[in-house]
Amino acid sequence: MENRDYTLIIDKSGSMSTPDQPGGQTRWYTAQESTLALARKCEQFDPDGITVYLFSSRFKRYDNVTSDKVGQIFQENDPMGRTDLASVLQDALNSYFQRKSAGQTKPEGETILVITDGEPDDRKAVMRVIVEASRHIDRDEELAISLIQVGNDPTATRFLKILDDELQGAGAKFDIVDTVTLDDMADMTLPEILLNAIQD
Repeated sequence: MENRDYTLIIDKSGSMSTPDQPGGQTRWYTAQESTLALARKCEQFDPDGITVYLFSSRFKRYDNVTSDKVGQIFQENDPMGRTDLASVLQDALNSYFQRKSAGQTKPEGETILVITDGEPDDRKAVMRVIVEASRHIDRDEELAISLIQVGNDPTATRFLKILDDELQGAGAKFDIVDTVTLDDMADMTLPEILLNAIQD
């Protein structure tokens, strides 16, 4: 956990403004709470903070995000638009490989955490991006991508299951993806699940 970098990618498509229980918190609020928990945890061993992306039809990247910056990021953004996951994932992976070739990555590699509530616009493109990345790493542990579903969209659940089970059949060199669907969460909250994912 210590000698690793963390990137958090958060879906800000329109459906993220939905509350999952009537009168409950929106998915967007839950995502903010979880980002804060993750940033606080990572600060304990990496004062530089984490990289945060927000994406819908386009994406925006924030570097060196510490817990005191999280609120501002969420104030600047509102959920709207589609779910172009492939582009943002490609950018995060390109950034990792650029830093790796420049000798700027941590010895233990990087974990990319994705919080999403819907099926991406282009499922095949997302799979291609991940398969391609798996061919550029030297060992399984170097790069981990965790996709965590918020909300209860069955098409999103199905897509995450496919990613978990079928990537190596699609040509991935290593199985670098781990997914958490609503069914897997049991009684855990999203902040707990994120902290769990980085402790693996």
